Amino acid sequence: MKKHYFQYIEDVIKQKWNTLSLCDYGEQQQYTYGELAEQIERLHIRFRLLGLQKGDKIAICGRNCANWAVAYLAIQTYGGVVVSILQDFTADDITNLLVHSDSKMLFVGAYVWRDLQKKDLSMLQTIISLIDFSYLKNADKLPSEAEIEAEFNKKYPNGMQPADVHYDADPDILSLINYTSGSTGSPKGVMLNGRSLSNNVEIGMHLLPAKVGSKLVSMLPLAHMFGQVCEFLYPLCSGVQIYFLTKSPTPTILLNALKEVQPYAVVTVPLVIEKIHKKNLDPLLSKKVLKFFWKVPGISGIIRNHVRVALKKAFGGNIKYFLCGGAAMSADVEKCLMDIRFPLSIGYGMTECGPLIGGNHPKHFKARSVGAPVLNMEVKIDEPNEEGIGEILVRGENVMMGYYKNEQATQATFTEDGWMRTGDLGYLDKRNNIYIKGRNKTMILGASGQNIYPEEIEHKLNKQEGVEESIIVEREGKLVGLVFPDEQTSSAFSWEEIMHLMKDNLLKLNKLLPGYSQVSQIEVKKEPFEKTPKNSIKRFLYK
Repeated sequence: MKKHYFQYIEDVIKQKWNTLSLCDYGEQQQYTYGELAEQIERLHIRFRLLGLQKGDKIAICGRNCANWAVAYLAIQTYGGVVVSILQDFTADDITNLLVHSDSKMLFVGAYVWRDLQKKDLSMLQTIISLIDFSYLKNADKLPSEAEIEAEFNKKYPNGMQPADVHYDADPDILSLINYTSGSTGSPKGVMLNGRSLSNNVEIGMHLLPAKVGSKLVSMLPLAHMFGQVCEFLYPLCSGVQIYFLTKSPTPTILLNALKEVQPYAVVTVPLVIEKIHKKNLDPLLSKKVLKFFWKVPGISGIIRNHVRVALKKAFGGNIKYFLCGGAAMSADVEKCLMDIRFPLSIGYGMTECGPLIGGNHPKHFKARSVGAPVLNMEVKIDEPNEEGIGEILVRGENVMMGYYKNEQATQATFTEDGWMRTGDLGYLDKRNNIYIKGRNKTMILGASGQNIYPEEIEHKLNKQEGVEESIIVEREGKLVGLVFPDEQTSSAFSWEEIMHLMKDNLLKLNKLLPGYSQVSQIEVKKEPFEKTPKNSIKRFLYK
């Protein structure tokens, strides 16, 4: 870490005072860097009048928006601790996490507030709307907007100026508690300090440098570390203008936003590009003529260049980086993107590392890998088998301080010599690129002692006709494939025809698999699999 991310924010505010910084796409809410500094200062005054101290916990729960980002920056630069809670959690889970985190205040979105206001929130000193920073609780006992404005004018009689901006930074104090689930049992609140956040910011600036004034569309949940760092903190520190999608990113909303904003990068999960590939590129690339010319020297270059230009145009036409993370990408989709020289980079991380562990610039990306260890991070393989596969261990500046009020889980996560267990299985190549084979928890031990990685089978099953997505589970010692059909198959085929198609798929699939990982049957699901905020299937629901 060269410097705290506060200093990058401070520098860009001073240099780009009148330049747009945070905007809500399709709505009026927007801030220049100067207005951002002023709003942060007004929130600091509010915190002080409320008697909040450094180290106090303040929660944020709501949809992505500019005010979410403003609240986050105001809390941390004041010396408080942000408690970021996913808006997708139930009202009961959110209430539980507010209690568990010892939060004194909550910034909340309208969507969350509809159900949350029915709960007992007496543990909170106040609740503030993310729409306009108005009070939603105890308004008569709290400092009014007039009082806050009077304090602001008293401190800055001639208005706030760039030279007035300064944020004290201690990289080793707790800055963020990020909950990985809403469980009411023993919730895991990942504790991250300023060093972890700042090193993650510098990794982004190093691997995917952005020019000041570039634009970005933020679509991933800000309460998730992938979106928080890669679509908010690192771009803002780079002087990027960020447009937050305040609504669910449906294909229409997303494509319209990308077309209008023309972002320098797209940060997403593999599911997005896989759906585009399946709907738009698969029908084209499956034609016999195109398949033939795809590999003919000279002609193939022209065709691939045309496909690359068309795909870039779909993402706004100005894209320099296409960063994917959160789940494994289909091998076929990845190969296609590499064939056309699309600026693909697949990263590796987890909340406990805030989140980055591995990554590469698109020029250095290696097929099927998730990049090399990022700046100031070490990776090693614990107890590798004969193939070099073992649990991935990490240590370095990104690693968490531990789980909040959960010492047992913290101790179980770290080895005696300070390495953190990721729970992921993988190996390193000679150039230190990381390759993921699966999750420790999902690995299935075969009858003859072979390690079976469900994700590898799923990749093959997902390529079969009519399959939208799938998971492999173990039942009574046998492997079973659970499949959700794609939209075209569901609408065009009867249920009997779909079942017949999946029987054919089972035969084709097993021809691609070794004997010890044969799938015994395929079950067809009538409803989509339940997903995490990262769009990963909640496997535990289907075992």
